[in-house]
Amino acid sequence: MTETTFEKLILERQFVGPLQAHAEVFFRLSNSLLAPGLDGWNKKHFFQLVSEADALESFLDDYGARYNRTYAFLTELVASLRWFAHAGYSLSHMVSRLESYGAPSWSTSEDWSEATAALGQGLAYLRDTSTRLIQAVRAEAKQLSIELTPESFPETNFMPVIARRRLPRSVGQAELQNEEQKIGEVVTKYLQACELLGDLRVRRILDPRERHAYFSRLCTEAQARTYEATVHNLQSTYDTHIQNTVLEARDERLNKLRGHASATLHLLQAVTHLAHFIERHETDIRSEEAKRKISQLVERSEVEGVALNVFLYWGERFMRSGQTMAEALLHEYTKLLELELELPDHLALHARPAALIVGIVNYHSTPVEMEVGGKRCNAGSILELLVAVGSMPHHKHFVFRGDERPVRDIARLFAAELGEKGLDLLPAELAYLRAQ
Repeated sequence: MTETTFEKLILERQFVGPLQAHAEVFFRLSNSLLAPGLDGWNKKHFFQLVSEADALESFLDDYGARYNRTYAFLTELVASLRWFAHAGYSLSHMVSRLESYGAPSWSTSEDWSEATAALGQGLAYLRDTSTRLIQAVRAEAKQLSIELTPESFPETNFMPVIARRRLPRSVGQAELQNEEQKIGEVVTKYLQACELLGDLRVRRILDPRERHAYFSRLCTEAQARTYEATVHNLQSTYDTHIQNTVLEARDERLNKLRGHASATLHLLQAVTHLAHFIERHETDIRSEEAKRKISQLVERSEVEGVALNVFLYWGERFMRSGQTMAEALLHEYTKLLELELELPDHLALHARPAALIVGIVNYHSTPVEMEVGGKRCNAGSILELLVAVGSMPHHKHFVFRGDERPVRDIARLFAAELGEKGLDLLPAELAYLRAQ
């Protein structure tokens, strides 16, 4: 039996024809985007550019163009363009929605003017950079003997920008039992996101070397994705439990809080896209010649400047400007309780019962603080809890502060000797611990 060959080489000159045919729509779009009469790009233009650049890059990758000396630079140009188009779409979408989010009321009129000016400059930078990359793609295509169509992209062919639909992120999350608990979880996630971004000590850095050091330490692509995912999870939780409900209609602050989160999310998405470009530019481009040419078109320092001084800076500001409102909501929708609990001498708060305490706090999704020997920690963090207990191994007196529901469940756990006699003997109110 003869073997079937699944892969055959194609000569560079033979690839020109298929590439020209596949790239025609991309070059039609580039004609429209570069047309002198186009005043500006909005999210419709960036969205279409993402789509066509993605399709062209996928086609090039199908033929292994990234690893071919003749076509490597063209492939990297298209890939770079796609990430700037992604950032442009995120930002243009956010800018078009800012007023509906209520952003003008988040701070002073001076701050609002400063924010809109900075975001406008950031959007202009993304368009200008995308324009340079499109022009470079066209120039490289001509060098490769690809004929560029003179036709433009019909206005009717622009795809409608429709929100991507996805199921709620509910794996590992408890079913919330009442309205206050739903709001409590969302507000708690909001405050946790504020703390995460606040810990970055975001500030505008003008010196390129200092900015690069900050970016390399605190805003790698992996870190940027964590920041983005944290706020996305917050918004997803809101949309699952609160959006378009009686809860939301009854308290206008809830929708305002979502506006803060949404604006921040779109800015963090832009940061992630640019962080990806920076890391790809420095480490992943295989061809040194392609890397050198890309750096001549797009200066890394400028990308870091926009990502940090505009997108991350204002993302953190927008999030922080809703923190006071979030704290007020948490206070109103949760009943705070402080309980002092004593462990008998024959029991110790080691890893297994500590995990049960964390399980209680995470089940109710509202913050609880534990204090032992004057040391305070987040009772929803197994690491913090074990560190606090480990530093005070002989202390038997504990204080828990937080929402009444988890605190009372922690008291039930203590009364049941921390579950050391078996989870089956826990009271019915703690049955959820047996399922974790």
